[in-house]
Amino acid sequence: MSYKATAEKIGAYRRQIADLREKIRAAQAAIEPEEVKDYELQGAEGAVKLSQLFGDKDTLFVVHNMGASCPNCTMWADGFNGVFEHLHDRAAFVVASPDTPQQQQKFARGRGWRFPMVSCQGTTFPQDMGYWRNGPMPGVSVFKRDSGRIIRVAHTSFSPGDDFCGVWHFFDLIPEGAAGWRAKFRYAN
Repeated sequence: MSYKATAEKIGAYRRQIADLREKIRAAQAAIEPEEVKDYELQGAEGAVKLSQLFGDKDTLFVVHNMGASCPNCTMWADGFNGVFEHLHDRAAFVVASPDTPQQQQKFARGRGWRFPMVSCQGTTFPQDMGYWRNGPMPGVSVFKRDSGRIIRVAHTSFSPGDDFCGVWHFFDLIPEGAAGWRAKFRYAN
């Protein structure tokens, strides 16, 4: 198939994806929120309640991260670091992992991360949110404050090729795709 014909076909697929995104947004807007308890997590300064993570915002993104042992979770977090100010202008944003706050802070400094982190170690938070299957799993939950309650209004898991890491979408533009490429903590120059 010619380049032009293929590009037109791909454009049609992208319009279908855009239409599906509209349907997802409509379904998300109609979802019945799920009330959650005010979990006590551990931050760099000590115990912190989920309700405190909102700060002055009414919406909170909590990224469920597998921790410093996962190169893919690190790649996602590297990307979030770049858009953190934009996200934080609209909603509170925090990354939660089972690593201790000390491990998190050391790892975050080494990566130059600017977003806040909390440890869910010793809590049922990741299990209750659906991000634990024989160990931590990656994803995101969105919470809102509602008349003194905390409600979860959205969540989705992360996996290679998802909408939350642009690296995979750039690779999709290469004819052979990712071609077995794997995320690493460091790359040779």
